[in-house]
Amino acid sequence: MPLAGEYEPSPSAFVRDQVERYEATDGREAGTLAGTGLPVVIFTTRGNKTGKLRKTPLMRVEHGGAYLLVASQGGAPSHPVWYHNLKADPTALEVQDGADRFDATARELDGDERELWWGRAVQAYPSYADYQRKTDRRIPVLLAERRVDAGNDAEEHS
Repeated sequence: MPLAGEYEPSPSAFVRDQVERYEATDGREAGTLAGTGLPVVIFTTRGNKTGKLRKTPLMRVEHGGAYLLVASQGGAPSHPVWYHNLKADPTALEVQDGADRFDATARELDGDERELWWGRAVQAYPSYADYQRKTDRRIPVLLAERRVDAGNDAEEHS
């Protein structure tokens, strides 16, 4: 079931316009990071303070149906707001990859799993390595995995 609630567009005109075009065209327009041609995915979270829905385009790092969220914020010294939203409620997450939209649960990665996915992230978007060098914090990576409604998958037994 998609996240319900009041949507508050980004204060950044660039992000707000990209999300609007992406959603209106199922990613056929505004589906890449400006100037790179590299694909993005739209992640919707619930604000941990306001309760309002927030939409963030992030680089598309997908493997086996799971999606990575890299909390790089361009190498800034602090984590992005969406990271705190997901830490507060990891189930308040919707992923839109083109026309495909689904509910997901996020979990922060560590150890070998983090290293594997970090390598995938840097392969998809090499600037992530630069961002990590630019900041003293270890950039968090979270994995968004599709939630399956158990009621739809249950087999009836007689």
